[in-house]
Amino acid sequence: MSYDEVEIEDMTWNEKLQAYTYPCPCGDLFQITLEELRAGEEIARCPSCSLYITVIYDPEDYENAEPPTGGSDTKAPAAPPHTPEVEVH
Repeated sequence: MSYDEVEIEDMTWNEKLQAYTYPCPCGDLFQITLEELRAGEEIARCPSCSLYITVIYDPEDYENAEPPTGGSDTKAPAAPPHTPEVEVH
C-alpha cells in the first residue's frame, strides 16, 4: 500500500537527479523520472527506505514532455486547462 497520494503539481523537478521529487519522512526524497512518467508509471520510490507514493497525473500530459527548464528545484507544470469541445452550428 502506498504511503500517500501526491499530485504531480506538488512535486519538484530536480535537475541533478533528473526526476520529480517529493520529501520522504525518512529525510530523503521520493523520485520518479520523466521516462517513468512517459511509460505510465505512477509509483515514486524513496531510495533510502521502503516507502513509496502514488503520483496523481494525466499520462497524456507527459507522453512527449521534455525536462522542465529554469534550473533545479522547479515545480512540476500544472496540467493544461481542459477546454471542452464546442460544437459550431
